This record gives sequence, structure tokens and C-alpha cells, in this order.
Amino acid sequence: MASSPRVCVTGGGGFVASWLVKLLLSRGYAVHATVRDPDDPKNAFLMRLDGADENLRLFRADVLDIDSLAAAFAGCEGVFHMASPVPGEKIADPEEEMMAPTVKGTVNVFEACSAMNVKKVILVSSLASVSFNPNWPEDKLIDESCWSDIEFCKENENWYALAKTKSEEIALEYGKKNGMHVVTVLPGLVFGPLLQSVVLNTSSKVLVYMIKGGPDTMNNKFWPIVDVRDVANAFLLVYEKAEPSARYICSLDQMDIVDLLAVMQSMYPNYGYVDKMVDVGCKVAVTTEKLKDLGWAPRELQETLADSVECYEKAGLLADVDGNPCRLPYFYRMNTDG
Repeated sequence: MASSPRVCVTGGGGFVASWLVKLLLSRGYAVHATVRDPDDPKNAFLMRLDGADENLRLFRADVLDIDSLAAAFAGCEGVFHMASPVPGEKIADPEEEMMAPTVKGTVNVFEACSAMNVKKVILVSSLASVSFNPNWPEDKLIDESCWSDIEFCKENENWYALAKTKSEEIALEYGKKNGMHVVTVLPGLVFGPLLQSVVLNTSSKVLVYMIKGGPDTMNNKFWPIVDVRDVANAFLLVYEKAEPSARYICSLDQMDIVDLLAVMQSMYPNYGYVDKMVDVGCKVAVTTEKLKDLGWAPRELQETLADSVECYEKAGLLADVDGNPCRLPYFYRMNTDG
């Protein structure tokens, strides 16, 4: 009997990564998942996934520790590099908080893959690596040929976009130089139900804040939205079907926060919702035809929102808690504190 194909998912306890682990197990893959601490109760949900007893191993690893990565990659034919920080509050030290774990971490992942003879790597990037290019024509949809401008990101202190752009460039270049099959996936703002029971990720905090409201003034940004389950499907799809050295934008519905609020209010009229909004004139219109041509079929936005709210309600995340006001992640609120 042929053995199951073996792959590794870095940052396996994360929002998107955990759905990818679940999907891989359901498709018969043997999965190694890296986490900071396999014994931490917040990672226990992974071992309760269907098929985990037989086909999931958790590895203690850090992207800044090559040896720990190599141990997790041993025996794997492919790696999904999902471990990457997303800023919640203001970034105090860009080098330590963003550049090192994102850029240096990506370099370490590829060097560990080479050491362990891993042939295929799928990297999670972000729309941030295509969205900040002042020279891109305003009337043209952003596609995979667009790259965020490094100097523009530095000038505007957009450390997240800078880190994601540089790490993606490094990944694709490494693949070409070393004969490694490398593909990158660029999700938009990711919503959907949580598999984690105790952790609310940054993008989910945005939706929770929109529903509950709070003290912060929110940027009315235009942003492409995608379901977390569709992102996981995209990762497995490109792993199995995509040619090397390819980028794939992964998003669907595109609207600004005001229009998203209107949809939410029509579906759930009894919540308070955010009422402090400033239009910042940020429009990021993208095309996902390349991924759809590969066979990607995302679900409708209303399903994503309904499943998100149901999950938040069950977890008690939408209840008002005295002394614990809802806070908006820094990237999505107006900078009123300098």
C-alpha cells in the first residue's frame, strides 16, 4: 500500500494554516505542522481534527531557528510556509517585529527545505505585496504582474507591505536559482469561521469590531475579501496544479467598509456596529482570473459572513464585556496617537 504524501505546514495553529491542515488531512495527506509549543493548550484543537491521530504530527519550531525547521521538514515532499506575523497594534520595532520573522524567516525556511531536499514550497504572501504601487494605472485592475514599490512602502512606513513584498521576491528568486518549485498565494482580507477556540486573529478582529463598534475611528478602506476555507482550497489547488515560479491573487468580493457594513446590517440588524468612519481614498481593485482558471471556485460573501457571525456568537466574542472594550487592529484605524 502506497504511503500518504507528506507535507509540512509552518505556523499550523494560525487562522488560515489550521484550515489548510484540516483540508490536507481530509485529502489523505500526512501532515507535519510547526507551532511554537506543541504542549500549549491553544494548539490542542489541531489534534482533534479528523485524521489527526493517524496523520498529524506537531513540531516545536521557530522560523528564526533553521535546525528546528529542518527537523519538521524531514521526510516531506512539500512545505506550505504560512507562519508570518500580521500586525495587530502599532509596530514599535519594524526590524524585530516584521522584517526579521517575515524576511529572515522566509530565507531560513528555504535553506531548511534545501537541506532536507524538499522540492516544492507554497508561500503565503498578501495583497499587500501588489497593492502599494503609485505607478500602476488607476483604471487597470491589479494582477500578478504588479509589485508593491519597495521605496514607496519605506517612505510611508508600511512595514507589513514591505516585509511581505521582500519575502515574496526572495522566495521566487530562490526557487529559480535552486531549481525548487515555488508558488506564492496572495490573499486579501480573510474572514470566515475559526477553528481555534481561544485565539482571535487580526482579520477576524476587524469584522468583530465592525459589528460591535468601539472607541476607534475606522479607515473606510476598499479591500478585497476572501473566505478562509477558500484560501485553504487555493493553497492545495496551487500545490497540486500550478506551474513553478507563479503568483496567484486570492480574493473575491471587493467593497469598501461602508458597503460591507450595509451588508452586515441587512443580515444582522440588531448589533451596534461601528459609527466612526473616515474615508481614506484607498482603492485596491484586483483580478483573480488566474486562480479561477486553475479551478478555484470561491463561495458567496453572505455565506462567509453568516458562518463568521455564527462562530463569533458561539464563542461569545460578540458579547459586551465590562472593562474590556473592543479594539480595532492598528492597520484599520486612524492614527490619532502619533
